[in-house]
Amino acid sequence: MLDPTVHRPSQVELARKLNLLLDVVVAEGNTPYTYKQIAQGLKDKGVALSRARWAYMITGEGPLVTDSALLTGIGEFFRIPPEYLLHSDGDLPDRVDAQLAFVKSLRVKRVVSFAARLLGDVSPETLRSITELLEEQPSPIDSRGLDT
Repeated sequence: MLDPTVHRPSQVELARKLNLLLDVVVAEGNTPYTYKQIAQGLKDKGVALSRARWAYMITGEGPLVTDSALLTGIGEFFRIPPEYLLHSDGDLPDRVDAQLAFVKSLRVKRVVSFAARLLGDVSPETLRSITELLEEQPSPIDSRGLDT
């Protein structure tokens, strides 16, 4: 049973956190997790995750997922404290968020560096504009993790 005194994340906040976790996997130099890998990892722990549920969890659409076993399983799969997904208040999620955002910012810097090398004779002003766009734009919520 859910504790009504604990502030749960909204659908959009949960989607943001899940997408950050997916981004960190890639930023660390790994290939992105697929839905099948995540579902199998959860199944090994006795937790079921349908493709439809995963889709609305990472898009922030549909009903809010409050299943503690599922959110705990996802946290363990990504090797983070489950509280990060279970709660929206408290010091721990902020610290985890900050660490993940830092890794993501390093990824943006690598993309900008790669683009600068690839594009060669691009003006510094254009590179600054590209950098600003990459830093301002949240990760697009797409079908990451939904492939087979």
